[in-house]
Amino acid sequence: MSAHRWRIGTRGSALALWQAHFVQRRLAEADPSCVAEVEIIKTSGDLIQDRALLEVGGKGLFVKEIQTALLEGAVDLAVHSLKDYPAENPQGLLLACVPERQDRRDALVMPRGKSANELPADAVVATGSLRRHHQAKLLFPRWKIAGLRGNVDTRLKKLDAGQCNAILLASAGLRRLGYESRIARLFEPQEMVPAVGQGAIAIECRSNDKEAKAFLGRIEAKVARRETGAERHFLRELGGNCTTPLGITAVIEGERAELYAFLASIKGERHMKDHIAGPAVKAEELASTLLKRFWEQGAAELLEKE
Repeated sequence: MSAHRWRIGTRGSALALWQAHFVQRRLAEADPSCVAEVEIIKTSGDLIQDRALLEVGGKGLFVKEIQTALLEGAVDLAVHSLKDYPAENPQGLLLACVPERQDRRDALVMPRGKSANELPADAVVATGSLRRHHQAKLLFPRWKIAGLRGNVDTRLKKLDAGQCNAILLASAGLRRLGYESRIARLFEPQEMVPAVGQGAIAIECRSNDKEAKAFLGRIEAKVARRETGAERHFLRELGGNCTTPLGITAVIEGERAELYAFLASIKGERHMKDHIAGPAVKAEELASTLLKRFWEQGAAELLEKE
């Protein structure tokens, strides 16, 4: 290519399109002469809305059709929520870039006009995430946790229609879509450990596309890459998948890194949680140490119960 022209593959949800257009803007900032077009690709995860993700294959359903389009040359780049991105890159593809990260925390969302103080002790709180489900039950044993599917707008409509007392969502998605005012409470990582890569965007390209890899290096955020690299290392070495009730987050501030991890069995009858801190440059090594502790505490048995 003499001039940079990029076709960006993405899901068609409002949040996915926000992320794709964010990448589109960042590419234009890196080179105002480049042309980036967004192409919507339907995924299995978008089409199957009547069953829990656990039943139909997990978050990988939100990426595979986009990855196929990328491999076949129908698009040049793929943009995903990093928390939906598989632990292992498919052959021929590369996680080429992680731009700056948004808030990684989980949020409690109340119906319009209500505050967290108005939530009954035995509230019905909905989430589509087993990770949030089990951690919420540990924090608030009297809550009744209900399932929830759909994009952010759909989930908010279900909440406002009275289908539940509150819902749990990622703060990043709410902020990106202009719903920050709906956040009634934020959970710090030591309370509710976020998902791998939560708040981060993954930009994927073909492994042999040297031009794309070089260009995407211009918009890489080093801290976000180091944080998510440590988180994904933990996920890969654990052998977890998109349905594992797992939380792992690396928080890097200056020269220091703090990692928080959570793992539960599918039914939540057993869980483990731990924390480690150390030099930011050793974030991946810290993740390995944390994982070693998990193995020593019996992580293999929890994974077997899946």
